[in-house]
Amino acid sequence: MADEIMIVDNEYATLVCLPDEKIIYHTFHKPIGGEILRNVLNKGTEAMAKYGATKWLSDDRLNAVLSPEDTEFGKTDWFPRTLQAGWKYWALVVPSDILGQMSLKEIIDDYWERGLRIMVFSKLDEAREWLTNIA
Repeated sequence: MADEIMIVDNEYATLVCLPDEKIIYHTFHKPIGGEILRNVLNKGTEAMAKYGATKWLSDDRLNAVLSPEDTEFGKTDWFPRTLQAGWKYWALVVPSDILGQMSLKEIIDDYWERGLRIMVFSKLDEAREWLTNIA
């Protein structure tokens, strides 16, 4: 990877900014939720605004089903702020678990309807390639 700015690195998640590619990139290392999840997402939003990023790469393969509270936080609080910070493109690598995939469907549909361009992947390298080559 090109120059990388480390934002979060703990047992639950790694969050980096790739400023040359205008990408915020998170990897969840195990199921995450509540304040730990919100902290990662909020720090990504701050980095998006600070570094002029427009793309978000989510590696959610090791995450589980999101709680109703986390889903609501994403839709009503985090998403609008992140969109305002410049978010335009989202490459999402989904969990292999069907329940994990289904919990993301509602979020994907909602964000798409509100103007975010989204592609869903099962392989990280394909997601990264799409995001790197868009706009």
